[in-house]
Amino acid sequence: MSDTAVVRASDVTKTFQTGEAAVTALEGIDLEIGAGEFVSLIGPSGCGKSTLLRLIGDLTSPTLGTVEVNGKPARRARLDRDYGMVFQAPVLMDWRTVAKNIELPLEIMGWKATARAARSAELLKLVELDGFETRHPWQLSGGMQQRVAIARALAFDPKLLLMDEPFGALDEMTRERMNLELMQIWGRTRTTVVFVTHSIPEAVFLSTRVVVMSARPGRIAKTIVVDLPQPRTVETRETERYFELVTEVREALRHRDAELEAVAVDRIRAEGLS
Repeated sequence: MSDTAVVRASDVTKTFQTGEAAVTALEGIDLEIGAGEFVSLIGPSGCGKSTLLRLIGDLTSPTLGTVEVNGKPARRARLDRDYGMVFQAPVLMDWRTVAKNIELPLEIMGWKATARAARSAELLKLVELDGFETRHPWQLSGGMQQRVAIARALAFDPKLLLMDEPFGALDEMTRERMNLELMQIWGRTRTTVVFVTHSIPEAVFLSTRVVVMSARPGRIAKTIVVDLPQPRTVETRETERYFELVTEVREALRHRDAELEAVAVDRIRAEGLS
């Protein structure tokens, strides 16, 4: 195993107790993510993608196995503010301006007002929202709100950015534009990103690697290296290699589903004969 891994999950299993029954969301997860990578997690609904992200972010704990961030337990990394998080909903405070929303984590960390304002201005330029600092979230489009959420997550320069379907609620055209903007931000910062999505084209366009997960209990079915050149542009989506990779991810998802269906059929037959 690499000593430079930003994220390392080792033999991770997560089980939830629901009433009298236990549901295993993840089983036997081994995953390493290196510095500067952009890794997407994709799989069928309920496969544990978001659960894995939450384990990395120490929003829940593994039942078995270990999760490390920057060589330390996930809990220590959370306390050390080693990562930022962006969710599907921007979760902005409507009574605070755009600038004040971005400054919020810095305010909590005790930064002085002048330093907060300078950092906020820097990030507004990064996400191409300079000039909107005095607006409120309700005055912005959905895509602009999500850019504010990304800026806020990057406010304290985290080594890791965790993103849980951040563009899932946007229309297709806005989503594609946000993909391009996220690529530009990542190109400038080279922050390590773990990104959950249901969209195969989005995963391929954004990622350096795509981790394909199986249906529950979630396991890593296949990891696909995305060798598309950087920077990614509108033209990237028109290349032959892009379509080949989209097909490879889709087939990996189908192959795993077919395997599970075959296992289920064999089990039913066995029970019928017993």
